[in-house]
Amino acid sequence: MSGQLRDQQFALTRHLRDPLHAPAPAALEARRVQIYRDLLFNNLQALLGSSFPVLLQLLEKEEWDAVCRRYFIEHRCASPLFTEVAAEFVEWLQLQDALPRPFLAELAHYEWVELALQSRDAHPLRACGTDVDPWQSRLQRSPLAWPLAYHWPVQQIGVAFQPTTAPPEPTFLLARRVADGRIVFSQLSPLAWQLLTQLEAAPPRSGATHLRQLADDHGLDPVALEAPGRALLAQLLASGVIGPAARPAGG
Repeated sequence: MSGQLRDQQFALTRHLRDPLHAPAPAALEARRVQIYRDLLFNNLQALLGSSFPVLLQLLEKEEWDAVCRRYFIEHRCASPLFTEVAAEFVEWLQLQDALPRPFLAELAHYEWVELALQSRDAHPLRACGTDVDPWQSRLQRSPLAWPLAYHWPVQQIGVAFQPTTAPPEPTFLLARRVADGRIVFSQLSPLAWQLLTQLEAAPPRSGATHLRQLADDHGLDPVALEAPGRALLAQLLASGVIGPAARPAGG
């Protein structure tokens, strides 16, 4: 590729991304450039709009156009897959200092979770019988059950509720894909969120060991924590959120 052609291509792509600040190459017909410019930006907007319908409802058209244009100008997508474009958009939002709504980045992540879980290539944990005691068994978390923590009450945000100040307490949620493919969100207590996060971060251990660690970490009485801990583990096991860990190879 000649240096001149390469320079023209870069000039064209800069213009397609940022037509207000990067002029199109002089040799190109303005009408054709306009077609490409509109096609690329409109396709990006349509893709993001279908991935983030709540964001699209909340923002005025000018606000949505401005956010999409900034993303188009500043970000270089690493993948053409629509699920990964949405994920990269969420990551980009999390890096922005100023957005039209202060909760926008977390709300986008909350919307993306549903898309990501729907398309995730993973299998639920095997069904457990009554012989499995989560207090004694080494446990793992289902790859289709994600504990989430947000500063904003993202599950409540909509056109009629757009808070301007984050509440003092964080919001803990569980997102999971159930047997019929639906994505279900439920509220978690801080203890349940900590337990599910801990299950992912540590090697498989028994429920009793996990609860003892939680008691140590938070200065709680392990004896007083046992009864609610057993009830929580039984509930998580029955719903397929946790299950017995696979035995080590050769074990």
